[in-house]
Amino acid sequence: MGSLVDPEYAIYTQGLTKSFGSHNAVDHIDLRVPKGSIFGFLGPNGSGKTTTIRALLALANISSGEVSLLGYKVPEEIGLALPKVGALVEGPAFYPYLSGRDNLIRFDCADRYADPSTRLERVDQALARVGLSQAASKKVHAYSLGMKQRLGIANALLQPRELLILDEPTNGLDPQGTREVRNLIRSLASEGITIFISSHLLVEIEQICTHLAVMSMGKIVAQGSVEELSTSEIRELTITTNDCERGIQALKSIGITATATGDVLKARIPHDQVAPEVIVRVLTELNVGIKGFTLLAPTLEERFVSLTGEGFDVAR
Repeated sequence: MGSLVDPEYAIYTQGLTKSFGSHNAVDHIDLRVPKGSIFGFLGPNGSGKTTTIRALLALANISSGEVSLLGYKVPEEIGLALPKVGALVEGPAFYPYLSGRDNLIRFDCADRYADPSTRLERVDQALARVGLSQAASKKVHAYSLGMKQRLGIANALLQPRELLILDEPTNGLDPQGTREVRNLIRSLASEGITIFISSHLLVEIEQICTHLAVMSMGKIVAQGSVEELSTSEIRELTITTNDCERGIQALKSIGITATATGDVLKARIPHDQVAPEVIVRVLTELNVGIKGFTLLAPTLEERFVSLTGEGFDVAR
């Protein structure tokens, strides 16, 4: 039995680095993926996401740092971790003129951890879990992109899994295919499987993930729950009033420094500095007439662009 490392995390890295010559494609990252989470690994194309995944799965040698999957050290104990980990990396590659079922049978035959006596039963169960039972006998070249992605996930589910690692699972899919894969991910997560999703599509991460990390140029620039990363930011306060001078003094009394342009006051305040109802109450008590009031937090898109200096695809 291998030694368990940080068992509360499905994925744990400390200073993980992958170098190509003098270039660090993955640069000393500390990744923390809680068990049971749907974890989004977000970043522009070329930011180091796929290289990180390959290092996690021991498909690429680690230059330095530490990695554990499900508490097992990688690469030393990868043989103990892999039977519990399903992965879809860089898109599924199938034999186009074999059926979906026959493709899964071939892949299962190549898995040294697979039990031949349960193979056919497990293949049919995997197809059923991803909604492909009716298309099991159809040749894969006739599958839509969404069906091929679901077949790739079925392949990752041929054994009981505790962790699924999916690299760009909705890349290139039409809206219907995207919905199919998204619903499947939610269903698998409800069974207690930890899902790790790499994506450059912000909308996918926002809709299904509970936690996320943001990669930029090989580094993690933000990490935490979606709620934490949505609220840990400066908010923009805008007040329209005919009495800007008194409004500035009222805001100053509760620690907010505002500037006036015409009849509009603007200020930037931390999300936890003061509640909006307190701001309104103070203005009202000091007889500042309020014609308009907004207090806006930045969107996830705005937050990530500010962190990375790059845009994200927010729609397909």
